[in-house]
Amino acid sequence: MTTGDLFETQADHARAAEFSPTRQAGLLRLDQFAARTGKHYASQRNFDFGPDRRSNVSALSPWIRHRLITEQEVLNATLARHSYLAAEKFVQEVFWRTYFKGWLQQQPSVWTSYNEGLQRALDDGARTTDYNDAVEGRTGIDCFDHWVRELIKTGYLHNHTRMWFASIWVFTLRLPWELGADFFLRHLLDGDPASNTLSWRWVAGLHTKGKTYLARPSNIAKYTNGRFNPEGQLAKTAEPLTEENAHPRVPVPSPDAMPDEGFLLLVTEDDCQIGATLPRQPKAEIGLLATQRRSPLAIEPIVQSFAAGAVSDAVGAVGAEDESWAEQIIAAAETAGVKTVVTGFAPVGPVATQLQNARLDRAGLTLCQIRRDYDSLAWPHATRGFFGLKKKIPTILRSLDYAV
Repeated sequence: MTTGDLFETQADHARAAEFSPTRQAGLLRLDQFAARTGKHYASQRNFDFGPDRRSNVSALSPWIRHRLITEQEVLNATLARHSYLAAEKFVQEVFWRTYFKGWLQQQPSVWTSYNEGLQRALDDGARTTDYNDAVEGRTGIDCFDHWVRELIKTGYLHNHTRMWFASIWVFTLRLPWELGADFFLRHLLDGDPASNTLSWRWVAGLHTKGKTYLARPSNIAKYTNGRFNPEGQLAKTAEPLTEENAHPRVPVPSPDAMPDEGFLLLVTEDDCQIGATLPRQPKAEIGLLATQRRSPLAIEPIVQSFAAGAVSDAVGAVGAEDESWAEQIIAAAETAGVKTVVTGFAPVGPVATQLQNARLDRAGLTLCQIRRDYDSLAWPHATRGFFGLKKKIPTILRSLDYAV
């Protein structure tokens, strides 16, 4: 019996579409949407019909971001129902998230620079009346104010809407892009350091130098099916932002090997299902969160709840976020009688920072970060624009035993 067979009523479908932080909910949503990942998706994906009419997009990103379900599981479900050519656009969208992670992993100073810019904006008093009006939905731009309220209420925005939102923030409201990226990261259930930071930089002309994204009233009117038309309210030009810092590329680090001896499994919000990929069972498990480290400001409760629920769904009890990771991991390892900690590879972001700051080696512990084959195959191709990785998608899929 497939997960689709579990649906019996319209209420069942509605419940499956909710953002419940469990693997089962993610699998149900995937099964529900997989049949629509073909050519219909390519023609309809840019339309934002509102939060009650999202059947044209998968809305799988909150589960994928925490790897309650994985990119490969999404590809499995898609390519089991469609040929690669029929589902090519949807497959590319799966790889966009992969591209951003691989790119930031090779240019980690971008994440450092973003956090420094955010702190400067906060220190310089950039949270002005204009900023407060923006984040409270009082700009007078009807579509923007609606999206603010939708984001705060649901923790989600359509991808096309995110582009419009960021463009209006940067070029119409002329607010620091870092504050906008921070607003998203604090409110999005799928808030991801790589995808979020690099998408905002792309809109502002920093990711692809000189190339910006301008939100146009006619485009918004078309792809919201006439729900909004901010004619005369938006900037007519989008001059690219500039930065002084260069961001040197570093090689993708080699993954760690599985230890021969017993180990403690550490589950984080970056990969809640890493334990299912391991060849042996751990002596013990611990789940820890880094959600609050996404921002110096408060994280929206629904975001914290989703991350905590995701980790809890995978490992049961979750450690206290306000306590030292080092102390909690060391105590768990001592109780289990092990000297090795295994966890999913932490891409650039708060989890990686927490692991680095824990300095487990000082306690005589060895940290093994296990990277999935999917990431190892794709990340090295995320060096410049997406096109470089896009060309390699068929090769990567064949390496993962898909028929392409």
